[in-house]
Amino acid sequence: MGPPPRASAARLFVVSGPSGAGKGTVVRAFLSRHPEVFLSVSATTRPARPQEREGADYHFISEPEFAAMRDRGEFLESARVYDNYYGTLRQPVDEALSTGRSVLCELDIQGALAVKRARPQAVLVFIEPPSHEELAARLRGRGTEGPEALSVRAQAAYEEIKKKGLYDHVVVNDDLDNAVNELVRILEGHP
Repeated sequence: MGPPPRASAARLFVVSGPSGAGKGTVVRAFLSRHPEVFLSVSATTRPARPQEREGADYHFISEPEFAAMRDRGEFLESARVYDNYYGTLRQPVDEALSTGRSVLCELDIQGALAVKRARPQAVLVFIEPPSHEELAARLRGRGTEGPEALSVRAQAAYEEIKKKGLYDHVVVNDDLDNAVNELVRILEGHP
């Protein structure tokens, strides 16, 4: 297996993309191949969904606790999204990097750009669906929203896709294996 990577080899990667692009699926498949990469778990004030687990999916905290943590500078980035707050905890990211582990954050576009401002060396990767039609089909296929909410999500996704030029890399998720292989190449430093 060889020696562990040196601390200087550790890199901060941020993966994002619109709802329905499959970024979560790509990230999970990547991490199954590269468990040595530290996945940053965000904090949120929204309630946990039935299938979500504390510490694995999110750190679920109250609004007052979130505000106190934000005021103490404990977040690398934080934002209000719809009616809830989300943030990337600074300490676990810094600890992983200091021990030589690369870190992957799965964030929305607003969070990704905030991380890039805070840490200019961060590598931003945008996961893009193969087409607008495929994106709409994926969103419909989830069956989690009614027609009105689906329309809002689709419009938001189209607006997010326009921002892909702000990223260091764009990966089109038209085939899971190809998308994961491309992410592996980027994270290994071979764009």
